[in-house]
Amino acid sequence: YIFMEKNGIHIIDLHKTVLKIDEAAAAIKQIAKSGRRVLFVATKKQAKDIVAEKVAAVGMPYVTERWAGGMLTNFPTIRKAVKKMSTIDKMATDGTFDNFSKTRLPAALFVVDVQKEANAVKEAKRLSIPVFAMVDTCCDPTDIDYVIPANDDATKSIAVVLEAMCAAIAEGTEERKLEKEKEAQEADAEGATVKKEGKPRIKKAVKAAIDAEEAAVAEVVAAVETPYEEPAAAPAEAAEVVAEAAETAEEKAE
Repeated sequence: YIFMEKNGIHIIDLHKTVLKIDEAAAAIKQIAKSGRRVLFVATKKQAKDIVAEKVAAVGMPYVTERWAGGMLTNFPTIRKAVKKMSTIDKMATDGTFDNFSKTRLPAALFVVDVQKEANAVKEAKRLSIPVFAMVDTCCDPTDIDYVIPANDDATKSIAVVLEAMCAAIAEGTEERKLEKEKEAQEADAEGATVKKEGKPRIKKAVKAAIDAEEAAVAEVVAAVETPYEEPAAAPAEAAEVVAEAAETAEEKAE
């Protein structure tokens, strides 16, 4: 991700930065679209205010104070003990834990400085939580799933990346909302159609049953009212056959 080195300063290849921002934005959009949450971690001074402002606008959780060890790997215990921990009273009062998901772990982690937030990255990797991160030239991108090569010390650089990520989250959330509304409308329309078509179907079924019953009654009545008729006399041919048989029997007897 390094374009060149000049006077001991490494210059990032911005073409790769743009590609990686687009890649990360597409992935983070899908997470938001699925209704899951992304936890943003930025405890360095340059990033605190930017993260708090932009991330809060899209309704995602964030941590801008000290990362409490075990916040992910020991999340239930941390959540229960947060009021008793004097070292993180500020975190409890500045909204950090109010913005943190109280029901489940985040689906992804976004980190501004992977060196400073090394513990958060380790916990996320241990739980197989994908990590998005701004990675500066002095950092190792090995453990990062979505690398965004960028200067994590410059306020403007942080703002640009955060704006792209939050825009993707907002877009994914809006698409999810529209899909839910569409599904609800389709369900209502389908229910109305079934309700509308239900009565004619019932009428047809009842009418068919009544017709069948009337036909059965008519058959019974016809059978009862039909007069009894004597069987018809045997045909002449049958009588001749009987006479011939009698003559043949008499001849054999003689």
